Amino acid sequence: MTPETENAREHDVVVFGATGFVGKLTALYLAEAAPEGTRIALAGRAQAKLEATRRELPPAAAEWPLIVADSSDPEAMASMAASTRAVATTVGPYYKYGFPLVQACAEAGTHYADLTGETLFMRQSIDSFHETAARSGARIVHTCGFDSIPSDIGTFLLHEAAKERGLGDLGKTTLVVRAMRGGISGGTIDSLRGQLDAAKADKSLRKVMVDPYALSPDRAADPDGKDERDPMGVIRDEKLGGYLAPFVMGTVNSRVVRRSNALLGHAYGSGLRYRELMATGGLPLGPVKAAGIAGGLGALVAGLSVGPTRKLLDRVLPDPGEGPSESAREKGFFKIDVHGETSSGTDLVTKIYAPGDPGYKATGVMLGESALALALDGPQLPDIAGVLTPATAIGNRLAERLRAAGHSYDVG
Repeated sequence: MTPETENAREHDVVVFGATGFVGKLTALYLAEAAPEGTRIALAGRAQAKLEATRRELPPAAAEWPLIVADSSDPEAMASMAASTRAVATTVGPYYKYGFPLVQACAEAGTHYADLTGETLFMRQSIDSFHETAARSGARIVHTCGFDSIPSDIGTFLLHEAAKERGLGDLGKTTLVVRAMRGGISGGTIDSLRGQLDAAKADKSLRKVMVDPYALSPDRAADPDGKDERDPMGVIRDEKLGGYLAPFVMGTVNSRVVRRSNALLGHAYGSGLRYRELMATGGLPLGPVKAAGIAGGLGALVAGLSVGPTRKLLDRVLPDPGEGPSESAREKGFFKIDVHGETSSGTDLVTKIYAPGDPGYKATGVMLGESALALALDGPQLPDIAGVLTPATAIGNRLAERLRAAGHSYDVG
């Protein structure tokens, strides 16, 4: 997008899916935190719902324009994309609904941020639209929420610190969730259903889902992945705090981190080995908790893969658009450490903390700040376009924005 094109746009940020649960939270955050004069519009399928959402927002949003647009209408997506500098979309599952908007933004040179955690969607987005976006100047940025900003920015900051201190490349790098309070998103569950259904219908897609380097730009340049397989069982590592279980989002976040490294010319190091775990503590309960988490994750995936058990799970799992109460969102938080072993033998840690339910309030902040950075901070962003990651598209500027918003990203 050229400066002339940017100046001609009617809006700075469009929130698409503004009437959904996380869409409303993102709009609320922007109404409270966006700089005065930021031109924000709300978009969705129904005029009446958009009007109702706007009435629920703070006075700053009272005059925000409303855009009626359906994700299945390519012309509506093209018109919306052409009207704004950046789109923040919460309309998922993205594999089912997301491609028309990605295409519209890539063709229009419009920056884009979403909350997908769907490997298959990202892979097809890269294959179909990376070159188009690179030519138009659009930054198409997937995973701008709890998937995968803490992982991606936390590892990026480790690399930056290692480089500045002359400590060499990153080798074995492990994200450890130390503590977290928050519920699982209905949208996340629906996305998982869609991924499993797609892989069941096309076995070649299953290979993509289990490939540790599924999102890397040049698969031939990456390792064979045998030592990067996703953790499945209980791990004991006293250096990392005792017993650990697989982290439910690690299968997505790890692929995003590896894509960032590859897009940066393997700047983190060709020997980067990345994984994500969840701390469960020491004896006597640590291994029991870890085994329960590992078993539960396996059971969830298996249960959603089989018709009869899926019907039972659907009765108890949250539906898309559902979320916790305001009180529960406020009580939520997450604490994460990203541990990196450098080639010089020095260990570094990025300590990350954010208040608010990870998948809802904190994610609204992360998506909102990503959209604001894409729309307003162009000269301060990396000079790159295409289908990107938070670290490669926004990098340090996103860390600065999140710190100002009350999140912590400290490397020591």
